[in-house]
Amino acid sequence: MPGGGAVGRRGPLPGGADAVYDVVVVGAGVVGCAIARALARYPLRVALVEAADDVGEGTSKANTAILHTGFDAAPGTLEAGLVRAGHRLLSGYAAEAGIPVEPVGALLVAWDEEQHAALPKLAAKAARNGHHATRIIDAAELRRREPHLGPGALAALAVPGESLICPWTTTLAYATQAVLSGVDLHLGCRVTDVVTGPGALHRLTTARGPLSARFLVNACGLHADRFDALLGVRDFTVTPRRGQLLVYDKAARDLVRHILLPVPGPLGKGVLVAPTVYGNVLLGPTAEDLDDRTATGTTAEGLAGLRDRGARIVPALVAEEVTAAYAGLRAATGQEDYRCVARPALRYVTVGGIRSTGLSASLALAEHVLGLLSECGLRTGPEGPLVPVRMPRIGEAFPRPYRDAAAVARDPAFGTVVCHCEHVTRGEVRDALASVVPPAALDGLRRRTRAGAGRCQGTHCRPALRALFEEYGKGAGAR
Repeated sequence: MPGGGAVGRRGPLPGGADAVYDVVVVGAGVVGCAIARALARYPLRVALVEAADDVGEGTSKANTAILHTGFDAAPGTLEAGLVRAGHRLLSGYAAEAGIPVEPVGALLVAWDEEQHAALPKLAAKAARNGHHATRIIDAAELRRREPHLGPGALAALAVPGESLICPWTTTLAYATQAVLSGVDLHLGCRVTDVVTGPGALHRLTTARGPLSARFLVNACGLHADRFDALLGVRDFTVTPRRGQLLVYDKAARDLVRHILLPVPGPLGKGVLVAPTVYGNVLLGPTAEDLDDRTATGTTAEGLAGLRDRGARIVPALVAEEVTAAYAGLRAATGQEDYRCVARPALRYVTVGGIRSTGLSASLALAEHVLGLLSECGLRTGPEGPLVPVRMPRIGEAFPRPYRDAAAVARDPAFGTVVCHCEHVTRGEVRDALASVVPPAALDGLRRRTRAGAGRCQGTHCRPALRALFEEYGKGAGAR
């Protein structure tokens, strides 16, 4: 579609013919944004609709920030194939778009004889998933690789290719490229009803007015089953699975060289210790099945349990300062695979049950959904190029603006630090507030720049950030 799409957070939606789309994607998490980006390659009228005021406000903003190889997925599942393909696709895309990725590799650590005995089976499972580079290492080599590891580790499965990634930049890159390439992004636009029928348009009732679509994609994450129900579909029920995590200060970064994984349990991959692309160290997540789909608060019990686990994995870690604690919810459905279904009679695709691997699989999931839409009768037309994007540099291992003498010489605003914990400059904040998909609030600004995400959690920089929001961000919510 020629020209860029519209971005809006408030006010009525376009009316008349402008309210009719070829495809509406509901849910602007990392998967929904990836799907919208994939559709933007074609001469289609596409809308990406999101209930929240920003992209990536659900599961996508609160995860372990790992680009998985899929070595430990259940062989033969849709998830296994898409994570493997997604790892390759996202690794390449990240290099093009400037998304921070660090290929540090993972160590799956065995702490007892039962776990030790499971390592060959896990290596064989990885091979069935097409990952043939894993290797079992003994306690001595494990200690050389991770000198701060706690006592008692017997061996590990080394998994090259597992990487750190910035989940915030990934989601934003997809959304930005989709909008630049013609997709309309409607934020603050919760869908409350869908009326449809054979041969007719889907008519969506939203918080900002009506929309119509020839084809509809459900990428609603934790609410995928409830959206299905609007169309009379009841194939699964989402159970929110809470994962609490602790973020340790940058002083702890030298304690961990790899992603340290446990041998998986029935509720998931278990508690890990991993660096982040921002220079911190993560400990978590827990795995708690809940009834409340909004329960993203942490608990004293959950965090205490994490500290106990961390004390065994990397004893020195628990003496370091905790910068933040947070929790995210994953969409468990009782089946350890994705629930992606084409419904040709409804011209509708469900993309459900996308759990912690959704970030890694996102680009492959998007291609898979294009195929499902084709099964539903969508004819995309000729493929064209996407408008290229290059995202701001917020990874700690990459050149940051405050350290770039040439950038500062061109624009002194990049030499004026406003968030001293994270070394975020006035120029970065200004550019984020003027970007294609600007933040709606300080939390969104943090995800775009890291401002307020450091040791003081915004205590010192918040007044300056609010002032800059007023100065540069007045039009952000109304774009």
